[in-house]
Amino acid sequence: MNRVALVTGGTRGIGGAISLALKNHGCQVAANYHANDEAAEHFREVTGVDIYKWDVSDFAACEAGVAQIEADLGPIDILVNNAGITRDGTLQKMTPDRWQAVLDTNLGSCFNLCHATFPGMRARKFGRVVNVGSINGQAGQYGQVNYAAAKSGIHGFTKALAQEGARHGITVNAVAPGYVDTDMVRAVPEAVLEKIVASIPVGRLGRAEDIARAVLFLTANDADFITGSTISVNGGHHMY
Repeated sequence: MNRVALVTGGTRGIGGAISLALKNHGCQVAANYHANDEAAEHFREVTGVDIYKWDVSDFAACEAGVAQIEADLGPIDILVNNAGITRDGTLQKMTPDRWQAVLDTNLGSCFNLCHATFPGMRARKFGRVVNVGSINGQAGQYGQVNYAAAKSGIHGFTKALAQEGARHGITVNAVAPGYVDTDMVRAVPEAVLEKIVASIPVGRLGRAEDIARAVLFLTANDADFITGSTISVNGGHHMY
């Protein structure tokens, strides 16, 4: 069946790899993005994936975005909540705006998009939701109280919502990436990055495709006995 999948933050990095993997496995993919029009348009041209622009931290924008996708492509059966930002700083230097921006985008977006898509999934008795958490939501990270709190919240959100969806044919799971070779990680100072790689048992950064494979596994039609789970994809960096 040619299912419709929505991937937030779906035109770059991990999200881009997830969008492409789902498309290559027969899904009709809608890739959401917020800011970088040039990168999104390039992604659309190269992959043929449909792109949709809105701010996932905005509840009304999420409702409108989902309605537009379903009008264009059909009912959304697969939702991957991948969008995320960082606004790092120690607690003493953290401003309320930086705290709230990360909570609203990284965690609030999961509520916004699930709220918009869950009723249709329940009515059709099928749904696959995958929320992208983080190793830093499991282990914590210095200077990331906002990011760690939001990503940790995703893991709790996943377990609770899985209980609501289970009897309706909806699975809700999470993937927790470790340090992956993306623009965000490459922005870390070289000396720090070397220490990170040295602490990963498999001896390398993750690849975006490593995360996409886990998402594909959880969104399969026959993955219906796995729900409320978190798959850690981190090269053994944090075993949780």
